[in-house]
Amino acid sequence: MKESFVGRSRAVTVIILFVVVFGLYSFRLLYLQVLNADYRELAGDRIRRREVIYPERGLIYDRNGLLVVYNEPVYNLMVTPNQVGEMDTARFCELFRIERSTFVKQLVKAKKYSWRKPSLFIKEIKAADYAAAEEYLSQFPGFFPEVRTIRRYPHKSGAHVLGYVGEVDSADIRKSAGYYRAGDHIGRTGVEQTYEAVLRGGRGVRHVLVDQFNRSAGAYRGGVWDTAATRGQDLTLTLDIELQQYGELLMQNKKGSIVAIEPSTGEILALVSSPAYDPNLLVGRERSVNFHALRTSGTDPINNRALKGYYPPGSTYKPLMALLALQDSVIDPNFFYACNGGYRLGGLRVGCHTHPSSGSVQLAIQTSCNAYFCATFKLFMDQPGYAKQADAFQHWRDYMNLFGLGERVGIDIPGEIRGNIPTVADYDRAYNPGAWKASTIITLGIGQDKMIVTPLQQANMMAAISNGGWWYSPHVVKQVESSDSVLAPYRVRHETGFRPEVFDVVLEGLAMVVSGGTGRQAQVPGVVVGGKTGTAENPIGEDHSLFIAFAPVDNPQIAIAAIVENSGWGGSWSGPICGLMIEKYLKREITDPVQLAKEKRMLEGNFLSPKPVLMPVVPGLPVPVPAPAPVPAPPAADAMLPPGNERATAHLNPFPR
Repeated sequence: MKESFVGRSRAVTVIILFVVVFGLYSFRLLYLQVLNADYRELAGDRIRRREVIYPERGLIYDRNGLLVVYNEPVYNLMVTPNQVGEMDTARFCELFRIERSTFVKQLVKAKKYSWRKPSLFIKEIKAADYAAAEEYLSQFPGFFPEVRTIRRYPHKSGAHVLGYVGEVDSADIRKSAGYYRAGDHIGRTGVEQTYEAVLRGGRGVRHVLVDQFNRSAGAYRGGVWDTAATRGQDLTLTLDIELQQYGELLMQNKKGSIVAIEPSTGEILALVSSPAYDPNLLVGRERSVNFHALRTSGTDPINNRALKGYYPPGSTYKPLMALLALQDSVIDPNFFYACNGGYRLGGLRVGCHTHPSSGSVQLAIQTSCNAYFCATFKLFMDQPGYAKQADAFQHWRDYMNLFGLGERVGIDIPGEIRGNIPTVADYDRAYNPGAWKASTIITLGIGQDKMIVTPLQQANMMAAISNGGWWYSPHVVKQVESSDSVLAPYRVRHETGFRPEVFDVVLEGLAMVVSGGTGRQAQVPGVVVGGKTGTAENPIGEDHSLFIAFAPVDNPQIAIAAIVENSGWGGSWSGPICGLMIEKYLKREITDPVQLAKEKRMLEGNFLSPKPVLMPVVPGLPVPVPAPAPVPAPPAADAMLPPGNERATAHLNPFPR
């Protein structure tokens, strides 16, 4: 009886368990097929597709609020290989303008990447081209669009400052700790690279239902799993885009650079590297082809000469040499030195042009006397208090660093080089320790020997001198949309510690250069300009023309450096260009007839070889033959000293170039 009861209990238990399990399965089936929205939405041959929402990069404005970089929508065509079915391949290739071999190659590549994950098939299709093919996309299962943007540059200027955006490589992906993936874009040069983290924004994701005809059937679960993209932050540049364009126009058909800085802030007003190029060339599907063409053009427009140009400063260094000697009291403002055609010491001779001997520092700067500054350098090196010449030389070198020479000044775009201020070790290697002295390296006093500077460093040096001995690191970004913390390094004031009165002497001399010396071609009507001419020796052709300037002298608003390669002495080309740039910035237009004639000569100057065709080619008309390069018209006889007036002819140079 007892066993019968136990048996019945076990049977009941099994039945109850079976009913419960069956009920659970039935409820689950009901939930999945009737109650659950996920499965309702995915019924009827629908699939869920995860799409990345790429953010718009931040916009970029110039200092006056003009838009200089914006975004233009393009389309990437994506493919998921396991969804690709029967389709008219010939029609597909016709619509998207690709070869059948390209279609096969891209599909194989996608399959190797993943059968189930989407990957890029055709990149950066222009909006107009995509619109023509969009209505037929449902005929091609497995293919879908992804909206992206490319950069556009309405002013076609400032390429070396703005930089460009390119596709990431494996190294970028690896260093990003998973942020970037294949097909993403990243800033490659200029502010696009330096400020990538604030410009790029943040990606979003949306989940879309797609039917069997590859058509969107709405958001999955009402978009509850979607995340919005966050737009990149906008940048305001320190650049004056109109001044930048004007500088590029003046430098057309020339190699060289212009750098203009606001002395009181370190803000770069213009940074011209010539030959320049239209930044729109390096966007879209043609980027790689255009980049190769620029690289192989023979004039290397990709090279940023403002940051990487490698030039001896020549006579533009003389004002700084005067400051050092005055600061250490090895000379006074009325120091006199008889030139007599050059500097002589034993068998050493450094030539100079004909001019009256200088009875003051100001006159020596005005006449750009080589003999005066060679003598000043020797006095500096021989000053009391140093046990050996190497110690005095190190003191001189430390002063150079205070003014940003021989060091990177810290501009916020990549590629800056240090230039070269020689070291004690350099001369010890060349002559053995203790075997060299001031006379061995005498041409350092006139900006030669192994001294090398960049146009950026020269403009910064001029800003520091015009300020009376302090400067801010030059920079091209004025404001970041929601955070200024990234600009903190450019708020730090660098002090040289020089006595204020020594600057008064040198600034007066610089004003005399433009008012009645070698730099008269930099004059601006109604504005007192200070400046200094220079000529950089070039062993393989004509010398390079250099000029540094600032204005107005009593309240500096712009400091500028210019170099025109292979164009001769400093006052002939770089001087007028600096004067015109100053006038353009301060007055916004050139109206004086004398200045307009000067502008015309600068625009017509052509120092490129071979000479480019300057006129546009009109279809159906003969190709114009370029006129020969105009012979530089010299200024009026009373407006300059004899050509070549400041090129030192050192008969003993320990480091010949």
